[in-house]
Amino acid sequence: MSEKEMRIIAGKYRHRKIFVSLLDSIKPTKDRIREAIFSSLGDLSGLSFLDLYSGSGAMGLEAISRNASYVSFVDNSQVSITAIKSNIKNLNISEKHDIFYLNDVDALKLFKERGDVFDIIYLDPPYAFTSYNEVIDLILDNEILSSHGIIIVESNKILSFNLEKFSKSKTTHYGEIYVTYLWR
Repeated sequence: MSEKEMRIIAGKYRHRKIFVSLLDSIKPTKDRIREAIFSSLGDLSGLSFLDLYSGSGAMGLEAISRNASYVSFVDNSQVSITAIKSNIKNLNISEKHDIFYLNDVDALKLFKERGDVFDIIYLDPPYAFTSYNEVIDLILDNEILSSHGIIIVESNKILSFNLEKFSKSKTTHYGEIYVTYLWR
C-alpha cells in the first residue's frame, strides 16, 4: 500500500509521524490548514472532538495531541479505519478515543443513543459530497453539538448554510480549500 508521511503539528505528539494511505479517496487536511484551524480554536483541554469523515485521522490525532478530553473518529472506509488504528498504535496513544467504521447518519444516530455531545465537530467529507446541510441538521436535531459548540466544515467550494441556527459564522479560504466555522 502506498503511503504519505505527515506530522502532528503541535502538542503532546508534536513532530511525531502519522501515515496516510494514498489509496481510496483520502485527502488529508494540509498542514497549514490544520495549523490555522487549531490556532483559531485555542486550548482544547476539557473539550470533546468529533472527526466525522476522518479519512487519515489527522484532525482527530491533532486534537488528541492538543489535549482534547475525548475524540471520536468516524469513517465508512476500511482503509481509513485501518490507517487511524495504525497511527494510534504507532503513537502509543492512551487518551480517550473511539473509532467507528460507520456512515455519517448511522454514527450520528449512535451518538444520540449514547448521549454523546461534542464541543467541536469537524466535517471533511469527500469533495463530491452535497448533503452538508442535512448532516448539520442531523447534528443539531440529535443534540450532538454542545450548547457552546462549533462545527467546522472543510470543502473545495463556498457553501451556504442555514445561519439562523448559529450565533456566528466565518469562512476562510486557503487556495482552493474553504473552511467554514459555525458557532452555536
